[in-house]
Formats: sequence, structure tokens, C-alpha cells
Amino acid sequence: MRVLLVEDDEPVAESLQRGLVRYGFEVEWVTTGTAALAAAAPYDLVLLDLGLPDTDGLDVCRALRRRGDVPIIVISARSDETDRVVGLEIGADDYVSKPFGVREVIARIRAVMRRVQPKAQPTTGPERYGARLTVDRKAARVWLDAAEVALTPKEYDLLAFLTEEPGALMSREQIMEAVWDANWFGPTKTLDVHVAALRRKLAGAVAIEAVRGVGFRLVIAGPGDGGPGDGGPGDGGPALGNLGNGGPAHGDPALGGPALGGPALGGPALGGPAADGGRVS
Repeated sequence: MRVLLVEDDEPVAESLQRGLVRYGFEVEWVTTGTAALAAAAPYDLVLLDLGLPDTDGLDVCRALRRRGDVPIIVISARSDETDRVVGLEIGADDYVSKPFGVREVIARIRAVMRRVQPKAQPTTGPERYGARLTVDRKAARVWLDAAEVALTPKEYDLLAFLTEEPGALMSREQIMEAVWDANWFGPTKTLDVHVAALRRKLAGAVAIEAVRGVGFRLVIAGPGDGGPGDGGPGDGGPALGNLGNGGPAHGDPALGGPALGGPALGGPALGGPAADGGRVS
């Protein structure tokens, strides 16, 4: 999901950008209203500060709304009710007053996107992923070739989430909130354990690739692929986290590797004041 961040306060913008990236968002940061209106790339959402150095943010909001229906969330130190009302009336979808927590901004982004995005049509039957994997979301059942795969409830939930967008990179935080708990806060080692289990049970059909310090993506194996990961048995390379062939799991604590995004990698701890849990003022 691409976000245009319009904010001239560098510390605020950098903190917010770090938090958004940790949650899997792509962020382009500009510091002026002119740059915001000149941005050519398509964006899924705009975070707009009102106190810009070259123009009033309300004018930028009005101009963006005339151009299209991209969701706009105003972030501003102006806490007066009049400013909030005017911002909403000229086209903003939500309004966040400074100081704010990054988690609050994430929650508001998700709430706005739920309102503006059309509801997905329910599938009418099992879905195939590549030549070997079939997922029946209505019955919560999975087949590998012609044999049903026994998955635990959380293993199925994790697979169902990752197969919603094959190839898309999902952050650890996105996965934990979608599969475990929307208010999850704390270690995510249980995710590594479930990823390792899916790699083992679905070897050869899909690969769950680890992106260090970010999260995972599910990749569908092609017709000629011999293994579930980069370099399967068919090409002589090591398999990506396949317990069945002894290949090392990337970031899988159960196999002796460090947990992704943990202190061992030097990444910021979730909930810290700079990354995503503190206050931005």
C-alpha cells in the first residue's frame, strides 16, 4: 500500500515514516504542498499536515479532492474544532491531532481503507495456487495434489492470509494482527514456528520467503520448480527453510536461526518511542 506523507516537520515525518514502513507501507515523503500536488505516482492514501511552509494544508486537501477520491487523513497540531470540521467538510476522510501515536495513525488508516475499499466478492469454490495447492476457504480445507493436508487452525489462518496476495511482502506486524490478534504486542516467535510448519507440509508447492527485518512473502512454485524455495532439489541449491530436506529456515527459532526483527538483528523493538509505539509531537 502506497502512502504519500506531506509533512514539513522532519522529526515527526521520519518517526512516522519508520513506523509506517514497519507495518508494510510504502511511503513517499514530501515537505511542501507544491510537491504534494506535483506527485505523479498513484497513491492509496495521503497523510497531510495542515501547517505547510508554502501553502495552507486545507487548500492542498481541497485540490487533492477535486482531482479524485484518494483517501486523505489530516495530521495537524491544529486541535481547534473549527479546523477539524473544515478539514472534514472539504474532503478529508479523517483528522488526527498532534501529538499522536503511530499506532493510532495505523488504526485510522485501516479504518479509512475499510470504508472506501469495495468488499471482496465471496469465492464460489476452492481456489488453486499453482499446479499442486488447493485452498477451500469456505470449508477451511487444504489439498496438496490429491491429498488433504492436516493443518492446525492457526496454520490454516496463516496460509489463508498469505494466499490472499501471493508474492506480496507482509510485515510481521501485519501477519500477527491479521492471524492472531488485532492488538498483538510482544514477541512474534510463534509466527516463525507456524511458518516452519507450513514450509514442511507444503514443500514443493509454495515457498514462504523470509525478508530479514520485515516479514514474509508467499511464492507459488512454477511448473518446473523442484522445491519450495530458492534452489529446490531440482536445481541443486539449498531449499528455503524446508525441514524435510535439512535446509536451514530463515529466521526460524525452532531450527536454530535468529527470529526476524528481534533484538539479535539490531532492529528497533516494537512499541519504542521512535518506531511505532511512542508519541509523535
